Amino acid sequence: MLYRENGQFKTTYRADQQVFPILQDRVFIALVLAFAFVGVPLMASDYLFRAILIPFLIFSLAAVGVNILVGYCGQISLGSGAFMAVGAYGAYNFFVRVPGMPLIPALILGGLCATAFGILFGLPSLRVRGLYLAVATLAAQFFADWMFLRIKWFTLDTPSGSVAVSNLQVFGLPLESALSKYLFCLVALVIIAILAKNLVRGAIGREWMAIRDMDVAAAVIGIRPMYAKLSAFAVSSFIIGVAGALWAFVYLGAWEPSAFSVDYSFRLLFMVIIGGLGSIMGSFFGAAFIVVLPIALNQLLPMLAGVFGIEISTAGIAHAELMIFGGLIVWFLIVEPHGLAKLWSTAKQKLQLWPFPH
Repeated sequence: MLYRENGQFKTTYRADQQVFPILQDRVFIALVLAFAFVGVPLMASDYLFRAILIPFLIFSLAAVGVNILVGYCGQISLGSGAFMAVGAYGAYNFFVRVPGMPLIPALILGGLCATAFGILFGLPSLRVRGLYLAVATLAAQFFADWMFLRIKWFTLDTPSGSVAVSNLQVFGLPLESALSKYLFCLVALVIIAILAKNLVRGAIGREWMAIRDMDVAAAVIGIRPMYAKLSAFAVSSFIIGVAGALWAFVYLGAWEPSAFSVDYSFRLLFMVIIGGLGSIMGSFFGAAFIVVLPIALNQLLPMLAGVFGIEISTAGIAHAELMIFGGLIVWFLIVEPHGLAKLWSTAKQKLQLWPFPH
């Protein structure tokens, strides 16, 4: 009864095609956004902003991009870290080389650089699929590592490949405090997530899902596999590239090619799988799981060891985190292979009849 849909009639096509057609969803999203924009800045500390909230927002944005490619179009990719690196270094070169380049256009241009890079390494998807496509996209990761480490032009001829940015401003306002960085990342995430949600609901999104379900049948009914697959790579790479630029500019401030290692590609893929394939909301769930769990384990493991009188070193805690994290991922994939988004959907279905028995 709390999530009752009956009685909510639509009298126009515009109302029927809303992103959130149910009143409860609109109220819930409005409350979440109000809490994120107003409540969190009033309560959160600098540590919470820098250690949890800002990484969560950026990883959520990157996970949305990966979900478009992997979840909606069904094209497995292990090159997300490379797309983040291209977006970061592309934005850096525009920001440094062009006098007076504002931050937001630099981030967008970095995303466009990642788009071109993604389309280039998305070409193998026209011929191969599955594990072979994963290996082909993994090649992008090693190529990006080599390119930014060996071609000094991308790093303004710095020997180590490390670069840095400072004195960031948005519309004349300094972007230095943790709160300002959080709000900037939050605005970018909300805008891109809404655009992505509308995109997957449209004609191009239906083409992606048709290719994911059965590409041969999609081609028979008139969908062009080349256009659908490459457009998915383009949109996904752009979003991941913008996320990579935000990670470099806003979170790191100074970085090198190893800052976007293959570990990030696997981490983003795990976010999408755990959160739920083919779900924008699942991208947020997966990012929260990946970001919060290691910090929680780092705090809880020493406490539990102290309760049982066991001494555990810092290295032991790190190894235990990896083992517990891997075990939880395997357990979760066995228990709920459709991700946390499926649990969210099931909870909403149960609320439709609560408190009456099912």
